[in-house]
Amino acid sequence: MNLHHLVPRTYKGTETVALHRICHAKIHMVLSEKELRDHYHTVERLREHPEIARFVRWVARKPPTFMTRHRAGRR
Repeated sequence: MNLHHLVPRTYKGTETVALHRICHAKIHMVLSEKELRDHYHTVERLREHPEIARFVRWVARKPPTFMTRHRAGRR
């Protein structure tokens, strides 16, 4: 598990949620820190993002230990 800052630390965010490593990596691959700060700063909003929602549906069918490689995220 990883801790994800709902508002990125670069923007002084302190609230965190525990996420599986693969989900955390996907969020940072898809969304910039500015997008996270401005719009996707709650779990509910993250789940509303079309690509994240598709990913969550896909990964839900995998075993809890499933991991895959991701390309570098937007930073």
